[in-house]
Amino acid sequence: MNTTVKNELIELFEHQFSEKVERFEMLPQSGSYREYARMGNATRTVIGAFNNDVKENTAFLSFSNHLYNKGIKVPKVYAVSSDLKKYLVQDLGDTTLFGYLTEVREKEGFSENIISQYKKVLSALPKIQIIAGKDIDYSVCYPREAFDKQSMMWDLNYFKYYFLKLAKISFDEQALEDDFQQFSNYLLSASSKYFLYRDFQSRNVMLKDDDVYFIDYQGGRLGALQYDLASLLYDGKADIPESVRQQLFNFYISELKKYMKVDEERFTAYFKGFVLIRIMQAMGAYGFRGFYEKKEHFLKSIPFALKNLELLLKDLKLPLELPELVNVLKQLSKSEVLKEIGQSKSDLTIRITSFSYKKGIPEDPSGNGGGYVFDCRAIHNPGRYEEYKKLSGKDVAVQEFLEQKSEMGLFLESAKNLVEQSVKVYLERGFTDLSVSFGCTGGQHRSVYSADKLAEFLQNNYPVNVVVVHRERDNWR
Repeated sequence: MNTTVKNELIELFEHQFSEKVERFEMLPQSGSYREYARMGNATRTVIGAFNNDVKENTAFLSFSNHLYNKGIKVPKVYAVSSDLKKYLVQDLGDTTLFGYLTEVREKEGFSENIISQYKKVLSALPKIQIIAGKDIDYSVCYPREAFDKQSMMWDLNYFKYYFLKLAKISFDEQALEDDFQQFSNYLLSASSKYFLYRDFQSRNVMLKDDDVYFIDYQGGRLGALQYDLASLLYDGKADIPESVRQQLFNFYISELKKYMKVDEERFTAYFKGFVLIRIMQAMGAYGFRGFYEKKEHFLKSIPFALKNLELLLKDLKLPLELPELVNVLKQLSKSEVLKEIGQSKSDLTIRITSFSYKKGIPEDPSGNGGGYVFDCRAIHNPGRYEEYKKLSGKDVAVQEFLEQKSEMGLFLESAKNLVEQSVKVYLERGFTDLSVSFGCTGGQHRSVYSADKLAEFLQNNYPVNVVVVHRERDNWR
């Protein structure tokens, strides 16, 4: 996020709440080009968002207000800039359903605690699809008003060009195109008069105050009920056990019956088809972000998608013949090369520490030694000025000082280049630990800012685990 956008978000906050922004922290990017920051003061925190795509923002803001007014747990919108590129929304914290299940699963397996959270989500889903979807403004949908023929063909071709071709899977292009046409026509015969969330998966569900909240529905449009259920239950890295998946499917059907009559056999038949197109859409995204944009952390989801695909193919009963598509999918499910992708590049932990030279250079707790220690003391020090002495590198005033009145930008660019060189090699060789430290006089301003900026850069660009420790600051306040 550049300085101009940051200042505009701060101005939006201060105008909306008549309070000064004291903290501004960039949040890691996900698969989108939107940028988010947590900002606020001792009174409140909000999430500031920036996105150049005005049409996408319009859809998000319109859907947010509608869903909120219908009693759906979504972030409240506080303020929107005049250019519709920046907005402030409720801070729902950091715990996603995916994060929760990952943590709990390590201790308890896929336990009843996890299943109970999924049931909360599935209880809310029909209300989103049917009640809220009945009178939502579909004219603002972006890029399409419905999950129609064109939308389906976009997804199928996305899969073909950004996954199959980049993964070097052989196929007869005309035969595959013919199957795509037949397959999409079949899916279009399902009832499609409901709100389709589009990206209904565990990373887009937040857990807060013992309840579930929903985010990232800006791609919503008219569509079939089965699609969002498929998105959640076949969410790649969530890796839901098959027995649990069936249990949750049955639970959703029981919830759905509270709103409408359900022909379970017909619903289930279409469900398998929508699972298939959802998996292919996800693979297209993994291929584009991973193979094409070289963002390796997207490749880590491929083995999970292949596992889901293999399970689906064992019992794929569609009322039409799709010989070339099935041939291609079987090739994918049996590809040992694809199953190994991302597996050896997911265990690198980078520990980034800020410290004061007065208290010595931090030790590397991994026991490997080495790594980098960067000396920030040559950078103009905000700590020399009275107004900054009680602040840290996490405070907006200090960040502005370092960005506008020091050589921090040039210093950090050099540090990033050096660390990046090691990260690439460590990932290739399967190393597990890298230590990076930033030191300054008090371990409060320059080193804290540098550590946070490097962490943000690495989280957004590499498949690594980043641990940030502010040794002096964490014991200071």
